[in-house]
Amino acid sequence: MERILQVFKFGIVGFIGMAVDFAITWLFKEKFKVNKYLANACGFIFAVSNNYLINRIWTFKSTHTNWEEEFLKFLIVSLVGLGLNTLIIYLIHQRKEGVNFYIAKLIAIVIVFIWNYTINSLFTFN
Repeated sequence: MERILQVFKFGIVGFIGMAVDFAITWLFKEKFKVNKYLANACGFIFAVSNNYLINRIWTFKSTHTNWEEEFLKFLIVSLVGLGLNTLIIYLIHQRKEGVNFYIAKLIAIVIVFIWNYTINSLFTFN
């Protein structure tokens, strides 16, 4: 039961991170007039930082004193997840008669969610 609750919390944190990502990207792109790709990278960095802090405290209740190393692990897992997400969308959507982009994105989100949770629980917050 505790593992199911942990997965649920991880999902909630992911939704919060998505909101942070979109908000920061919008702020930097629309209000600060930053290049859209740089604004997107800023959104990603803020979201990863936010997700790390909430997951550390709430989801995994980490007590590791070396939080810098833990954050670096979380960042690496997140970057690999971003790469996997992009690759999965590309492979599913770009086939000769590929799946709709948003269906491909949904499939990628589910797969990467499983990846992120599993690796973070085994590697980052173990």
